Amino acid sequence: MGFIKLVIFGFIGLSVIYLSISLYSRSVRKERLENTFDAENPDGGEAGARDAFVADGMQAYNSSIRPKLIGLVYVVPTVVIGVIIYTINAN
Repeated sequence: MGFIKLVIFGFIGLSVIYLSISLYSRSVRKERLENTFDAENPDGGEAGARDAFVADGMQAYNSSIRPKLIGLVYVVPTVVIGVIIYTINAN
């Protein structure tokens, strides 16, 4: 019963951490794209150009490796806990 509670609460905790990191990473990337556009176009540029630039940059971000690496939030703690449980029970 204790193992099932560990799995359930562990998954919930890791999901909260994953969502927090994912939202933070996307927000930082979007802000960086907006600042890049503002630096390249001090006069403001054409109407809608900034939104298009940010949308294209976010689409490139979604297909990059960074969002996939954030998924390691689930893998690394699971492997570490599995190794700890195995090590303790093997002795």
